[in-house]
Amino acid sequence: MNRMMSATALFLMMIAPAAAVELALPTGPEILEVNGSITSSNADGKAIFDLEMLDALPQRVTKATTPWYTGEHEFSGVIISDLLDYLGASGENVTFTALNDYASEIPMAELKGMPVILATRVDGEELSVRDKGPLFVIYPFDLDSTLYNEVIFGRSVWQVASVSVH
Repeated sequence: MNRMMSATALFLMMIAPAAAVELALPTGPEILEVNGSITSSNADGKAIFDLEMLDALPQRVTKATTPWYTGEHEFSGVIISDLLDYLGASGENVTFTALNDYASEIPMAELKGMPVILATRVDGEELSVRDKGPLFVIYPFDLDSTLYNEVIFGRSVWQVASVSVH
């Protein structure tokens, strides 16, 4: 009986990310809106996040040289695929839109296949709007040097304000 209860609990934990998550409302300044094909929201079908909420999700540090900064830097932030899983996102593509309305579409399969982050910090300091923040799409250049190309640079949106799953 105990073994069966353990197996049931394990099964429920495995399917939990697919179920709708009750999202709290942000208590700090709102820095991200996720909309589109998501099952969890906290504002009329959208998920609004503050920095604290994003920090509570799985994080990664990418230490890399990029075309946007001189020398090697540490970028840290939420793993985008984990954020999308948390929200029950489904679709073929994800569009990242910056404060200035620049937008780039990234295939969902690409985001699921590698630890791309939505960086909130560089070298431990929060990214300001002046320094490409509050959020910056950073690919795992530290894991795969072939990512260092113009296509990926175009997908590496900085000053991200919203994400649309479709």
